[in-house]
Amino acid sequence: MAKKKIRVEFRKNRNKPPRANDITVQFQGDAAVAGDAQSGERVRAKGDISRHRTIIQDDTGEPMPSMKDGGESRVGRVLRVQGLLSAVELADGSVVRCGVRRLLKSLLTDERSIVTTGDLVTIRLGDRPDEGTIERVEPRRGVLTRASRRKEHVLVANVDQVVIVMSLVQPEIKIHLIDRYVATAYKGELAPILCLNKADLADAVELQPMIGAYSQMGIPTLLTSARTGQGLPRLRELLADRATVFSGQSGVGKSSLLNAIQPELALRVKTVSEQNQKGRHTTTTAELIKLETGGWVVDTPGVRQLQLWDTRPEEVEMYFREFRPFLAMCGFPDCTHTHETTCEVKAAVRRRHLSERRYMSYLGMFNGLDEE
Repeated sequence: MAKKKIRVEFRKNRNKPPRANDITVQFQGDAAVAGDAQSGERVRAKGDISRHRTIIQDDTGEPMPSMKDGGESRVGRVLRVQGLLSAVELADGSVVRCGVRRLLKSLLTDERSIVTTGDLVTIRLGDRPDEGTIERVEPRRGVLTRASRRKEHVLVANVDQVVIVMSLVQPEIKIHLIDRYVATAYKGELAPILCLNKADLADAVELQPMIGAYSQMGIPTLLTSARTGQGLPRLRELLADRATVFSGQSGVGKSSLLNAIQPELALRVKTVSEQNQKGRHTTTTAELIKLETGGWVVDTPGVRQLQLWDTRPEEVEMYFREFRPFLAMCGFPDCTHTHETTCEVKAAVRRRHLSERRYMSYLGMFNGLDEE
């Protein structure tokens, strides 16, 4: 692996220390001594004024802070992140509680946290075998991410697919949120699976058009019920030997489905609020869980809003794959498919070759990013 040294910028995360000697106080009231001071004395910028440091970078472009001397270096996977500590599982199955090296914390990034569930990391063991320090985060693949307070919130990394869990009732299904999840999955190079939960409380006949629409897009769509077991055998097949993240609103039944698939998990569940029909937060942190059938699954906290991260309005069309056959036939190469009169995408919607509901989801995402 090729390595090179680069200069990187760091966060302004600490103040510079005070001077050991305060020249102003020292010479105050003593003009004779003050005259002996060097008039040309200058103090070079330090600390938070010159916030750059030399680090090593590999051929993937990822930063590689040099390892500290002392202690044993091991590679592991982050099972969960709780506050300032992360639980890291090593190759031998042992779990080590790790903090993050200050150098990694100081790196200037757009992420809310430098370490997330699913990360492959290099740690340095401490004096105790169950404690260590994360020294390096390996390059990621397959990420589920969103925008949160002008920062990138990476929910999970290094997974193969995302199960988008939506309840048909209590809380009611949000179709446009499904489309945002599908776009986020494609952006993070994840295979989306749509799981319509609480099917025992809804009429399956009325759902067939929506199920057919997503199935035609190549997205496996399941009707499931943790109470009756409907759809669970097929869901187990899709999870086997894969790394999967479960995501959706609070109260849609993510933890209940996982408990039904593997009862030994005994994940906490709560009912939906009767006042506003919104789910109550039960899962408070994303955790990587090993399945008996093989593979991993991550149960994530519920999300009520999902905003694409680092995406310009003109890039949204890439995540609506059914638009692709019509894009080249638009009258303008930079067509936004919103107001143009010679837009083939809009014409396809009028001819019902494209779903009007999906097109409305596209407009919502396009205009939402434009407003930001």
